[in-house]
Amino acid sequence: MNDNNANFFVHETSVVDPGCSIGKGTKIWHFSHIMTGCEIGENCNIGQNVVISPGVILGRNVKIQNNVSVYTGVVCEDDVFLGPSCVFTNVTNPRSNVNRRGDYAKTIVRRGATIGANSTIVCGHTLGRFSFIGAGAVVTRDVPDYALMIGNPARQRGWMSEYGHKLKFDSEGVAICPESNDVYRLSAGVVEKISK
Repeated sequence: MNDNNANFFVHETSVVDPGCSIGKGTKIWHFSHIMTGCEIGENCNIGQNVVISPGVILGRNVKIQNNVSVYTGVVCEDDVFLGPSCVFTNVTNPRSNVNRRGDYAKTIVRRGATIGANSTIVCGHTLGRFSFIGAGAVVTRDVPDYALMIGNPARQRGWMSEYGHKLKFDSEGVAICPESNDVYRLSAGVVEKISK
């Protein structure tokens, strides 16, 4: 579907169902399926073989790598990165012979979060702003802002800057991102950026 009046790009092998909203500057690549009732923000990049299910909301500048299914119940805020073949679930106790349509749990991925390749996000949780889920991790609980999560089940192994660098806090609870020079403070188990 490449309508000359559209202000987004869809590769000819992809399917975009009627009744979805796609923002200006978004690109949808090979063999993807965008389903009715989803909302995709501006300047998103949807990789090859991606499914966006009904009711999914993607903010601006969301990057989805190849082979990702974003199921009903998932909300991704602006600047989220979904790595190749990462997995979302939307029912906590699926059974083939029990219809649980409409029992979808909500998963919220806050602004700037990264989900690494082959990670699994069990539904019903919130991933905090600029959190970083390492490749292959299995997230089974809420994730704090800026947290680095690795393993199965995912455990917190540190904190990440907005530029994706592991933060090293000094004895005063202060860390500086080596790329941006942004300053962060760790206090009572909470990280916040305090200056640029």
